[in-house]
Amino acid sequence: MDNKYYILILALVAVIAIIPLAAYNGMGEEQGYFGGADDAASTVIEETGYEPWFSSIWEPPSGEIESLLFALQAAIGAIIIGYILGYFNGQAKERRRIEKELKTDSKSAMNGSKKTEPEN
Repeated sequence: MDNKYYILILALVAVIAIIPLAAYNGMGEEQGYFGGADDAASTVIEETGYEPWFSSIWEPPSGEIESLLFALQAAIGAIIIGYILGYFNGQAKERRRIEKELKTDSKSAMNGSKKTEPEN
């Protein structure tokens, strides 16, 4: 029963992923498909006649360098987020371990006080 459920979910995910690719097969940015919001926004801004106030301090020499810098920025951000999540996860695990030790210590202390020592 469980295996059939997982297979059905996997098939459904595959269908959801394949249908858009098949529907837009061969259509690209020229037809307006898969064009980014940046392209649409820059086109609208250019049509208004807007003049920028200043220019960039440094322009990357090529699109590949720009992509590299973007990927590097994303990787550094992912490392920082991963470190923070791992740090808080480690703190929570340590807190649970300490609480568990305190519970076992208090239970053993309670059991020890109930015991009576044999008389001589």
